[in-house]
Amino acid sequence: MSVGSVSITVDNISKSYGDVLALDDFSFNVKKGELFGLIGPDGAGKSTLFRILTTLLIQDKGNATVDGFDVVKDYKKLRQIIGYMPGRFSLYPDLTVEENLRFFATIFDTTIEDNYDLIKRIYSQIEPFKKRLAGNLSGGMKQKLALSCALIHKPQVLFLDEPTTGVDAVSRKEFWEMLKELQNKDITILVSTPYMDEASLCDRVALIQKGKILEIETPETIVKSYPNPLWAVKSSDMYHLESDLQSFEKAVSVYRFGDSIHLTVDDESVKDSDIKNFLKDKGQENIVVEKTNANIEDCFMALMNNKDL
Repeated sequence: MSVGSVSITVDNISKSYGDVLALDDFSFNVKKGELFGLIGPDGAGKSTLFRILTTLLIQDKGNATVDGFDVVKDYKKLRQIIGYMPGRFSLYPDLTVEENLRFFATIFDTTIEDNYDLIKRIYSQIEPFKKRLAGNLSGGMKQKLALSCALIHKPQVLFLDEPTTGVDAVSRKEFWEMLKELQNKDITILVSTPYMDEASLCDRVALIQKGKILEIETPETIVKSYPNPLWAVKSSDMYHLESDLQSFEKAVSVYRFGDSIHLTVDDESVKDSDIKNFLKDKGQENIVVEKTNANIEDCFMALMNNKDL
């Protein structure tokens, strides 16, 4: 794998649907060979940007290029060098696995046999079911077929819009392992996901919300820049714990994270005993307070609180 010059350039892209601003002066770039992630919740603008970069939608303002081709002026040339896996399963459900793959290979004037080495790691897992109708596949198998179809013509840039949404944890892990292998073949990958834990698997990420970029950095840098002490808190009354902590004098943010509440405070001198005593006065019992390290989701929430969105 080699990461070098710029592969994708997005320059002040804006797009509205009526009165709804989906993208607001969006700008970033992706290097050749990079695995770049767009991380944000539903409605953040991820799919709109993907449709613009894959020539399916025209922006209202700004410019974008992929491997030097303008997404509007050079759309015919661009479609020959990119692979696109949309968020929803978009293959033909009434064709078999093999028929879908051969169809997409034919569109790009190639064959499964010509490019089998590129998709072997992925397609070999569903090849035993190649005579099964695509509509009858499980979520994970549909995902692998869609990725195989997006790769069959050896694209230089791969766009994956929320590829693991609705897929089980094991399939998600396998999918990201496959992406790393594809990256080692010098394919540039732009992937979007609502799952914050997947951000750590990217080289760089853009954290986005409501059509705006909150931050662009490596996952490690984003996590290290978390500005305040963070505590994980539990009690026997989790239902009221969040509201109790919101009234803690030193609280900056309070939100549910897994089986605990993440409490960010604005004072380094705050001790676990201070939080416990406060909660005891609130009637809480069986209180557990532990110092914890921030993750991408904590950073995302902090950025949201600091931005006027």
